[in-house]
Amino acid sequence: MSLTSDPPIDPPAGTPDGPPAPKAADPGTDYGELTVVPARHPWRWVAVAVTAVLVAQFINGLVTNPGWEWDVFAQFFSAPVILKAVWLTLQLTFYGTVLGFALGIVLAFMRLSASPFLRTVAYGYIWAFRSIPLIVQLLFWFNLAYLYKELQFGIPFGPGFFTFDTMNLVGAVSAAVLGLALHQAAYAAEIVRGGVLAVGGGQLEAASALGIPRLRQLRRIVLPQAMRSILPNAANEIISLFKGTSIVSVMAIGELFYQVQVVYGRSGRVVPLLMVATAWYILLTTALSIVQYYVERHYAKGAVR
Repeated sequence: MSLTSDPPIDPPAGTPDGPPAPKAADPGTDYGELTVVPARHPWRWVAVAVTAVLVAQFINGLVTNPGWEWDVFAQFFSAPVILKAVWLTLQLTFYGTVLGFALGIVLAFMRLSASPFLRTVAYGYIWAFRSIPLIVQLLFWFNLAYLYKELQFGIPFGPGFFTFDTMNLVGAVSAAVLGLALHQAAYAAEIVRGGVLAVGGGQLEAASALGIPRLRQLRRIVLPQAMRSILPNAANEIISLFKGTSIVSVMAIGELFYQVQVVYGRSGRVVPLLMVATAWYILLTTALSIVQYYVERHYAKGAVR
């Protein structure tokens, strides 16, 4: 049989056998006399200097290089043909955004539905239109009359009651709007669905317990909070759609990039005409970004200091 003893206990601080007690701050110390040394970031200033030199060199090249041909740029920047093309580009962006997000909201709530049928239909649409490149979709709609010379309404797989010709059914601009809107709807649906899922389910349960109707729950509780998650991604999609309208130039539609190509094809001034298109894209994208900022600030009330 062995005897064990408890481990020795250290004496408390400040006793003769213990460690020295920590010294209390002298109440007479004047902290204003202490020297405060700011944090120094020498490499940050090196990076700033290098960046400033690179930007200055770039601006100097823009100003002094005759290859930019700024006189030609000034001549065509506000030319009537360019302004008309800018207006058409804005129209394509507006219609594609409105129709695309309207259909995207419907698809998003179909995917969130409890019905397996609605979820399957929405998923199939999103899968199909995200898988097929936009240029292929546009060309299919543009060549609808070639694929289907006439459309017939009647009994499925049976006799038709009336038919109509498709030759003039979908024009070039209509095909562009239809292709852009249907393509945009697939991405808008996922953006909206992600924003709705970001809202806690407990809030809907509390609203239901209070007897608030479902439509009012969606309008007053879900969407105002979901917009905080939806807006940044939606703004990116709208800006991408605005710049992506240049792809309809394959259909000979007179939007901005197509008209620039036509003008420099005739005049041979490629670089200054490309700069005209670039400047308009930058200006309008900046305007869209400013709108995005104020809309985000509106929906961030009460959530961000």
